[in-house]
Amino acid sequence: MSLSTSGANPLRDPRDRRLPRIAGPSGLVIFGVTGDLSRKKLMPAVYDLANRGLLPPGFSLVGFARRDWENEDFAQVVHEAVKEHARTPFREEVWQQLAEGFRFVPGEFSDDEAFEKLRETVDELDKARGTGGNFAFYLSVPPKFFPSVVQQLKKHGLSSGPGDSWRRAVIEKPFGHDLTSAQELNQVVHEVFRPSDVFRIDHYLGKETVQNILALRFANTMFEPLWNRSYVDHVQITMAEDIGIGGRAGYYDGIGAARDVIQNHLLQLLALTAMEEPSSFDATALVTEKLKALKAVKLPRELGKHTVRGQYAHGWQGGEEVLGYLEEEGIDPNSKTDTYAAIKLEIDNRRWAGVPFYLRAGKRLGRRVTEIAVVFQRAPHSPFDTTDTQELGENALVIRVQPDEGITIRFGSKVPGTSMEIRDVTMDFAYGESFTESSPEAYERLLLDVLLGDANLFPRHQEVEESWRILDPVEAYWDQHGKPEQYTAGTWGPKAADEMLARDGRSWRRP
Repeated sequence: MSLSTSGANPLRDPRDRRLPRIAGPSGLVIFGVTGDLSRKKLMPAVYDLANRGLLPPGFSLVGFARRDWENEDFAQVVHEAVKEHARTPFREEVWQQLAEGFRFVPGEFSDDEAFEKLRETVDELDKARGTGGNFAFYLSVPPKFFPSVVQQLKKHGLSSGPGDSWRRAVIEKPFGHDLTSAQELNQVVHEVFRPSDVFRIDHYLGKETVQNILALRFANTMFEPLWNRSYVDHVQITMAEDIGIGGRAGYYDGIGAARDVIQNHLLQLLALTAMEEPSSFDATALVTEKLKALKAVKLPRELGKHTVRGQYAHGWQGGEEVLGYLEEEGIDPNSKTDTYAAIKLEIDNRRWAGVPFYLRAGKRLGRRVTEIAVVFQRAPHSPFDTTDTQELGENALVIRVQPDEGITIRFGSKVPGTSMEIRDVTMDFAYGESFTESSPEAYERLLLDVLLGDANLFPRHQEVEESWRILDPVEAYWDQHGKPEQYTAGTWGPKAADEMLARDGRSWRRP
């Protein structure tokens, strides 16, 4: 059967929205392929994309690490990771086709021979699998190794492909530990890859609910007219974890909650919540508006009153006794690293002037939850007696990023009965109940976007640097003033955090 004279595929239904989202010929090289991120997230995401029919038939996966493995050993490791962590059911025929494209290159990052072997492997895959010279390099390694890896890629001719093919670099956070180090890191990477070919992964931006902030605001007319200082009292952005640092003492100590979470995830959520409507849903327009919002962020004058840091102490969580941060293995008993951070910010523009944004993040809190709560002002005049409305709070629109992804709207309603009594009720939208298709893992969406060259959901280097500009003065203040306040594991953070909001006549939401 031949194609129609117009050159269009007669078998393609114009209503099928997936086709433009299928990656072309390409491959992925993962540095640090033996780490947790690779095993639990990246390998399963590759399999799930293949299972959903979104990867090309000749897709190839190359692992690079300090292990004396053959290709078959690597395939076995991926197999185990997929069996344990993949979201979609295991199908032998999908696995067989995918596994044919697996290769492993053993070596150190300083090892020229290993990078020569990597170049030969990439060339071999071009011929054997038809990858077209298109490769993404995923740096799932500590940031101190970024410079040596990207320079080795350049030295061995891997950072640019033949002809029209593309080469892209994918970088995991942290992007530096302050503004100066972030600028240095960006300079090193941009010497090898063009800024448009560098994809900084913030997995929160791959979550359906985060993208839904934009849909909620700009595809509906009922919310946006209220999304400003005339109606909004304040905004709370929370990322709470119920776990401690686990085995990450080496990474976490000296970094802390503010650098680990507020600088990237929470400031990105703030930018999406506060930004103006972009002219279109493309990377340039989105970055322009997010940057405007971040540039308008203003720190409070008195950092001592409007920022809080804490450290979890010994306590009970989920029915078991847990250690305090200073008792964890590998932690200096005099460590001043924050495991809880809360900051009040304002946005100095017409839409948000005078509306505080409260950001908090912490470990060993009451439960695992990430949410954005837009809390509205109280009704200016109430015809009801105060006794009628004593159980009435403020209206709120809460976007739950994880778990139980969805949106809740809280408003007052009359209690059934003879008297006029008004109480808070909620309306819930849950992703799991409203759609038959389950949400893909964030890494599925982000890896596919890298292969497609779609940068919508990736922070650009200007955003990273702007976020450090906001956080650096807070970190500098903390370095000079006291140490973190202890809070019992399993509670919602230090008392000072409640006092910080109480001074403004507000209180934290209990998620």
